[in-house]
Amino acid sequence: MRNAPTVLHLDMDAFFAQAEQASKPSLRGKAVVVGGLGPRGVVATASYEARVFGVHSAMPMAQARRLAPNAAYLVPRGAFYRRISDQVMTLLRALSPLVEPLSLDEAFVDLEAGGTAWDSESARLAGVRLRADIRAVTGLTGSVGLAASKMLAKIASEQAKPDGLVLIEPGTERSLLAPMPVRTLPGVGPATGDHLRRAGIATVGEMVEAGEDELVRMLGKAHGHALYAMALARDDRPVVAERETKSVSVEDTYDVDIHDRMRVELEVQRLADRCVRRLRGAGLSGRTIVLKVRRYDFSTLTRSETLRGPTDDPAVVREAAARLLDAVDTTGGVRLLGVGVSGLADFTQEDLFAQAAEVRAAEERVAEERAAEERVADVRAEGPEEETPEGPAVAGAAPAEHRWRPGHDVRHAELGHGWVQGSGLGRVTVRFETPESEVGRVRTFRTDDPDLAPAEPLPLVRRRPDGAPAADTAGQVPAVDPRRGSGR
Repeated sequence: MRNAPTVLHLDMDAFFAQAEQASKPSLRGKAVVVGGLGPRGVVATASYEARVFGVHSAMPMAQARRLAPNAAYLVPRGAFYRRISDQVMTLLRALSPLVEPLSLDEAFVDLEAGGTAWDSESARLAGVRLRADIRAVTGLTGSVGLAASKMLAKIASEQAKPDGLVLIEPGTERSLLAPMPVRTLPGVGPATGDHLRRAGIATVGEMVEAGEDELVRMLGKAHGHALYAMALARDDRPVVAERETKSVSVEDTYDVDIHDRMRVELEVQRLADRCVRRLRGAGLSGRTIVLKVRRYDFSTLTRSETLRGPTDDPAVVREAAARLLDAVDTTGGVRLLGVGVSGLADFTQEDLFAQAAEVRAAEERVAEERAAEERVADVRAEGPEEETPEGPAVAGAAPAEHRWRPGHDVRHAELGHGWVQGSGLGRVTVRFETPESEVGRVRTFRTDDPDLAPAEPLPLVRRRPDGAPAADTAGQVPAVDPRRGSGR
């Protein structure tokens, strides 16, 4: 443990939903839910206004609609969120070379390593300045926790939400943790929490009173020792700038079970191509190809094949995935498919199989399948594969409406920039507004209107010619009253 609260944890507030509110004036201050909109969709993020109704991330979208029927339901815009995330991470790296991203909207920073903070006062000033910089650059708010360890910094940022800063002074950790529920500690999930509760242990202080030996007896040696140390506020984990990637994978869930074997094969090929794009984007290759199939009865099968050496060749990955699929019975229907690559390396082994003829044949076969794919009804995910943020991808939009996804940007030749409120029955409804405008008007068009086209998202904060934020802060979301919701 350190002697100063120089570990910072940043967590953007309801990130996806907040970004949507900032870019759409008509949604500010209203309930917004972002995620897969099909029958099997899952909530990715809910705004604080939606959380008042009990909506939270990872909840089935159908349940969210029952709880908040009047909320705005939007498909994620992954590339848009990633651009904002890059801006935030750039600000964090200006504070220290040791930044450990946990997701698009969350990261640890070692302020001491960057010479940014060395005591409580300098740490607090760094946190205040960071929150102001994030607001100026992105128009969004984030919550900051400062403490002497990663565990406590994350707990502090949870207490700070939304749009706040909490600093835990060294020496006060145990008294702070004692009354907190055991689920506060990392590693205590629902099952472990229930097990402890049945034993009469509901708070962190009661874990300490029970003693290390009792926790080891109840939870096993490794888990018991680790939880007892955390209950005593002991956490020496360093902030690690580069975390090793163990695997790269993609998967899609389908609103309607796929029964056609040809369709299943085409989906596997498409997923293999997506997986390789991610693999190459990370500058990696891998030896083990993994196929995941969830069938109609929710049974999940995982099959893998290890190659002779690492590869990032799409033909090789497609061929291996096809071989794995050959051993899986899909006659009852498939609700989820996934392709992954593990055993990663930062190099490739050329001439992996020394089977050039087979690779060429595989390429020809894939080309034929792709041609056939164009003739098959597209029942894939709402949202393009490149736009899907980390998390479950949900599939099932009808082909005629595939380009018009709720929440996504469009441009009309005469009316300018807007976003899709909804589509169906050959019509698409668009609200014309920008992050800097007033609440915009709504118009409805045919889905094949030649004057309407998908568009790139607009920046949330206007920039001056020198690249600095403009003097005003149009597009910002007002700070959320903490009393409006307790969700994170």
